Amino acid sequence: MTESTYRIQGATGEWEVVIGLEVHAQVTSQAKLFSGAATAFGAEPNTQVSLVDAAMPGMLPVPNRECIRQAVRTGMAINAQINKWSRFDRKNYFYADLPQGYQISQLYHPLVGEGEIEINLDEKNPDAETKRIGIERIHVEQDAGKLMHDQHPTRSYVDLNRSGVALMEIVSKPDMRSPAEAGAYLSKLRTILRYVGSCDGNMDQGSMRADVNVSVRKPGQEFGTRTETKNVNSVRFVMAVVEYEASRQVDVLEAGGKIVQETRLYDPDKNETRSMRSKEDAHDYRYFPDPDLLPLELDDAFLEDCRQSLPELPDVKRQRYEQDLGLSAYNAATLTADADTARWFEALLAEGARIQKKSEGEVAKASANWLLSELYGALNRLGKTLENSPVGPEEGAELLALVADGTISGTIAKQVFEIMLETGAKGEIWRAPRIVEEKGLKQTSDTGAIEAAVAKILTDNADKVEQYKAGKEALFGFFVGQTMKAMQGKANPQVVNELIKKALG
Repeated sequence: MTESTYRIQGATGEWEVVIGLEVHAQVTSQAKLFSGAATAFGAEPNTQVSLVDAAMPGMLPVPNRECIRQAVRTGMAINAQINKWSRFDRKNYFYADLPQGYQISQLYHPLVGEGEIEINLDEKNPDAETKRIGIERIHVEQDAGKLMHDQHPTRSYVDLNRSGVALMEIVSKPDMRSPAEAGAYLSKLRTILRYVGSCDGNMDQGSMRADVNVSVRKPGQEFGTRTETKNVNSVRFVMAVVEYEASRQVDVLEAGGKIVQETRLYDPDKNETRSMRSKEDAHDYRYFPDPDLLPLELDDAFLEDCRQSLPELPDVKRQRYEQDLGLSAYNAATLTADADTARWFEALLAEGARIQKKSEGEVAKASANWLLSELYGALNRLGKTLENSPVGPEEGAELLALVADGTISGTIAKQVFEIMLETGAKGEIWRAPRIVEEKGLKQTSDTGAIEAAVAKILTDNADKVEQYKAGKEALFGFFVGQTMKAMQGKANPQVVNELIKKALG
């Protein structure tokens, strides 16, 4: 475990920042937490609102089993305590976009108790710097609606589509000590949620957002007064909030002022936080057990079903990639950092092993290198993602198989790949075997043709041959390159190397 050395330099000495995150993650489900209304993103305003969501008189909430299941699975994925008995509470406060006048949440008896997440702080060496961040709890609650102030010059409108949508509030302990740790924690949490399938993690759509709690103190002293910056919707912005807010608090304290416990908002355009309201305490919300809902009681069969439904999680998958497939720590960490990337890679791996009639371990390194360099490079250039890649895992596996069996060289493979991208972007991909056949790109091992090319290269560069024989062995690569160029990249590199060595004596 690595301790952070991040400090803020003030006029009176060094200050340490203390960070905790409250992450609101929208639960993946077809219906809301207490009603059957739909949850699809982007629907027309107020088209996904039931009588329960609108708080019509006499309407009673009924818990959505799938929402509870997803929260439990999330808790299991972070090795958290699952409470077989939990209870919903009413949190009383007035918002115009909350029709009930209260929010159904969990305070005293949450569904999920303490857990932890291990974060990596060095992307290039994932095993070098790690730290465990404690999770205090995960509780389930309903979301509020959305006020719209730009639809009319003098009126505000409300969209209740989001009202009643199930949220998991994932509350960390104040264990983070730098912007980098906060960013790594949020990224890792999002990765886990996506693997589990309990939240899509799309922060730009509001389905995952973070409240950032920040305080500062002299190293080793008691915690200072914290502020909470609400609804931050990207990893980069979370890190910016920590950096700005910690520096602001240091400036206030060193000027003789006091930090007020308050709720703040972040303005990404100005890169600053501003005060929103003083922070209420729990008693201000007048929590009490919701009289319309019975406590949740989970049986062993339900918990076992949740546990069995969990996929291989990122840390376990990363270790398997290193130990069983022989990948480097960096490649294994990169491939497992996103669930979609890992799934794409495993489809490429399985198809490659099938075509080449080899084990997955034998094709893993070439597959990983091609995906992370060639494919990612092309997708970045085209402004695309794996999800809308013109080339899929099956096509990629066919291309790699042609290189592996010597049909084409690595250089020719790059040309073939470019043609695959072009045809795939037009909607009808030319697969690698067809391109190689129709373009006449097969690699040759014809020793006669290669020997002739080698002889000409050596004759034309007699001075370099003398230099090589005099000890300038680096020129060997020059001879190889010239021969490959003369053969238009179609010569088998292994044969080329052998014939040049033979010719040079």
